[in-house]
Amino acid sequence: MARERAQDQRRAAGCGAIALVAGAVALAPVPALRAQQPDGAPVQLTAHQDHERLMHLLGITALRPGANPSDPNAPNAPNYDEALANPYPDLPDPLITMDRRRVTTPELWWTVRRPELVELFDREVYGRVPANVPAVRWEVTGTTRDTVGGVPAISTSLVGHVDNRADTFITVDIRATLSLPVNARGPVPAIMQFGFVFPPRPGAPAGPPPGFVNWRALALARGWAAVWIDTYTIQGDNGAALTRGIIGLTNRGQPRGLEDWGALRAWAWGASRVLDYLETDSAVDARRVALEGHSRFGKATLVAMAYDRRFAAAYVSSSGEGGAKLHRRNAGEIVENVAGEGEYHWMAGNFLKYAGLLSWDDLPVDSHELLALCAPRPVFISGGTREHGDGWVDVRGSFLAAVAASPVYVLLGARGLGTTGFPPVETGLTDGALAFRQHAAGHTDGPNWPVFLDFVARYFEQPGR
Repeated sequence: MARERAQDQRRAAGCGAIALVAGAVALAPVPALRAQQPDGAPVQLTAHQDHERLMHLLGITALRPGANPSDPNAPNAPNYDEALANPYPDLPDPLITMDRRRVTTPELWWTVRRPELVELFDREVYGRVPANVPAVRWEVTGTTRDTVGGVPAISTSLVGHVDNRADTFITVDIRATLSLPVNARGPVPAIMQFGFVFPPRPGAPAGPPPGFVNWRALALARGWAAVWIDTYTIQGDNGAALTRGIIGLTNRGQPRGLEDWGALRAWAWGASRVLDYLETDSAVDARRVALEGHSRFGKATLVAMAYDRRFAAAYVSSSGEGGAKLHRRNAGEIVENVAGEGEYHWMAGNFLKYAGLLSWDDLPVDSHELLALCAPRPVFISGGTREHGDGWVDVRGSFLAAVAASPVYVLLGARGLGTTGFPPVETGLTDGALAFRQHAAGHTDGPNWPVFLDFVARYFEQPGR
């Protein structure tokens, strides 16, 4: 109990504790960024400059180094020894409220505990969607009859124009494609994916990467719709882009505050806006839309599922740190990697604290509680093997998060993972609403696509749906 009280005091201190430290450190003044842009154009900062700016605001002079996956002999090489993987084995309890009440009823979860967790994730991890986020107007820019993996389909190109009257220097046009089977009958379920356009690589053959599975064809063959989002049209994937995209637009081209949203939350917001459009399309049953994403988009998928209860299901592939993997795990990628210059833009500025002045154990929440925010809706967690290149994402850490989230599913009348034992490779745990399967391949979502579609079909094809 003494240890718990000490942790509570550190966590409750939050930014206040940082402010005290900052007051004792001599730091150079933050530049007057608005004055640098007299023409009203977005502030231009490199990722390094913006990262340093956030550290300055937090009173942090240096972050701890992240794991170095390039050198197995480095002092900070990633850990893959399970005996060393749990330096902080005591996770926050998703069913204990801030005032130490045990959550024993669904009502207490929905009215008290869930809002508490949302607030903590907003403030400390993913950032807040601002109140002034502008509206989106959807336009159909083209319709074609084509064949997707041999399945006849009608594909509609969509552009979501974000109202930019508040800052005409920044334009955000969300691009998506909706494909329907030619013989679709009535409103059909849909699979939505966070995607991107594969960039050309010198000397590489044209086409999709190794391990690619045509999920659109698989969905269409079942009579379902397939929705593809060009994720980077919502928000760019680097720190220098934070004064542009939807984050820059809502900030009128200015840098973020410490609690402002990062790219993961912005991408999730964009997926919700595509779902808004699907609610207006009579060919799609918007109550049966599942969202999928791989790697960094697996992180965004879990964030979207947690925050927007309209999504019916999720396929979270190789999401790793910042996604389903427990932050308190020392395996593969760790908090310090995501807080570093290359990935910090995914998160709220406050997240950097836990790679500097505070420890992982000071985080008031962990990823099992993000999974708990999805309850009781079905979530399928996937990853590959270390031997084939997916050790960085710590698939066991995602499994343990699902184990720890299961009591919330049970409280809400759904079945959780159903076991605490890590299963053999390619052994699916798919009987409950929380599902898990580690495939034998590497960093890819391909092998588990058929398994996920079978899993979600149980929910999509229930009588009366």
